[in-house]
Amino acid sequence: MCLADSPETGRDGLNSQWERIKAEERRQVSAAGEPGTLAGVARALPALTRARKLQKRAAHVGFDWGEPEPVIAKAEEELAEFRQELDSGYGSERLEEEFGDFLFACVNIARHAGIDPESALRRANRKFESRFSHIETRLAEGGKRPEDATLEEMDALWEEAKERES
Repeated sequence: MCLADSPETGRDGLNSQWERIKAEERRQVSAAGEPGTLAGVARALPALTRARKLQKRAAHVGFDWGEPEPVIAKAEEELAEFRQELDSGYGSERLEEEFGDFLFACVNIARHAGIDPESALRRANRKFESRFSHIETRLAEGGKRPEDATLEEMDALWEEAKERES
């Protein structure tokens, strides 16, 4: 069947049909003794995008929570594990692993909320750049550079930048 011949219309309909077609292909490959549900998610994708796709694939076969609250609880659990590792002073490999688990859980929250984590992070980056630029500009007006200012001064200017955005 051609995607264009589908009674489903619009982007969501086409995406849904595409996922069903790809899932059937994966089931056929899996029946032949090769990799299954998660096979074919490109490793070259940005990590947040790949995490979202992996989770989405797993969700299609029922490995998912039906509502956001347990997803948020899982992220809180992962954050607690990261904090514990941070406090323990163990090696950076375990710390990185726990942080990765936390990020993966955050991606799951985004997926459940219908948010693209890549877009959300890009937006947060732009906001950070804008606010930090405000700090630098305001400090320069007083003849200072960020490295000459205290954290308290910069934090006050950060709050000023946030107020300007409102």
